[in-house]
Amino acid sequence: MKRFCYALDLKDDPSLIAEYDRWHSAGNGWPEIKNAIVGADITAMEIYRTGNRLFMIMEVADSFSFERKAELDAANPRTQDWEELMWKFQQPLPWAKENEKWVLMQLIFDLEVA
Repeated sequence: MKRFCYALDLKDDPSLIAEYDRWHSAGNGWPEIKNAIVGADITAMEIYRTGNRLFMIMEVADSFSFERKAELDAANPRTQDWEELMWKFQQPLPWAKENEKWVLMQLIFDLEVA
């Protein structure tokens, strides 16, 4: 198992943030999106928020591939619809690359190896 952590900002608008939270509360997400996540060998995913900053923890199977996930997402119209909807709420981090939403974070401390 591998773990990846990502960051992304929401637009700093309380009504948009509340709506984003609603989309991500239990029972409000699209089942096709959950299926696409699991189908890409992602075994666990959590998103946390403080203010307008999001933090995502993603645990993946050894068979997980970023390239395969990108291909699956590009070929899935429902995933594309979800991403377009979510972009209404999201904004890139200042240091994000062009067209990059979630930015992969660098591990700088691990208690097990400290």
